[in-house]
Amino acid sequence: MYWYGSGTDISTDPANVAARIRTTKTDMAKYVPCDWKQAQKLGLVKDRHDYIETLRRTTIYMAEEGIAACSQEKDVELLQMVRTLDEMDTVINLLTERLIDWYISITPAFSRKYRGSGAGAAKLLPIIGKNGTEPMKKVAREILSMSNARTNLMKEVSRSAVSVIPNMSALVGGLVAARLVSRAGGLAAAAKMPGSSMQVIGAEGALFSHIRTGSPSPKHGIMFQHRRVHNAPREVRGHVARALAAKLVIAARLDYYRGELDPKFVDEANAKIDHLMEADK
Repeated sequence: MYWYGSGTDISTDPANVAARIRTTKTDMAKYVPCDWKQAQKLGLVKDRHDYIETLRRTTIYMAEEGIAACSQEKDVELLQMVRTLDEMDTVINLLTERLIDWYISITPAFSRKYRGSGAGAAKLLPIIGKNGTEPMKKVAREILSMSNARTNLMKEVSRSAVSVIPNMSALVGGLVAARLVSRAGGLAAAAKMPGSSMQVIGAEGALFSHIRTGSPSPKHGIMFQHRRVHNAPREVRGHVARALAAKLVIAARLDYYRGELDPKFVDEANAKIDHLMEADK
């Protein structure tokens, strides 16, 4: 069957062609359209230019359909929220360090206090906001304002995750679950990946270093942010991370295909993780 149909069912309308292509069993990645002269003989196109233009309209139509379908995925907004949160963290940290360096450049004595006090950058912002120059104070206020916005967004991410990915959120909390889905490339991708990949999401640098140089392989990535992993005894932390990753993949599939919380699964998964943590005591 040609892309424009066969027999009496022939058409170059993009919608009809797209529907026909979706039903074909041909591997579209390897598909080569027929010669334009065949379409010309059927009166579908005037010349080669018209043939190429028809193909162009069809491919654009199919691309628009694909984009529309992706934008309707339930995790689209959650992914954007998480990525915005991550970028806000980067911006806040960079601006804070830059402001501290700026303040130190005109207040040398502060440098010694800063290095010796061990105070975090967040605690130093009020000091700069009080004692710095007017431009410094303005920047400090903007950073504090952005930090408050970041805190509110973090809470919203957690709330949204409970709705969009209820089973994953029940296992590791909304924020960690949302970060895992974001780094995986979306809920659909997370639902298709093996547990071993879920386990090291966020530790790609260490993983590639292990592959290149033979350094110890990472036992966990973003999952370390969850209390079950970072509170686990070092001896069983790898086992806990592996078991939790396996359960998270199942949870991702439940969230993707069912979209509702499965209390029985969550209880059984939590019980297994707790058993691993208790086994070392």
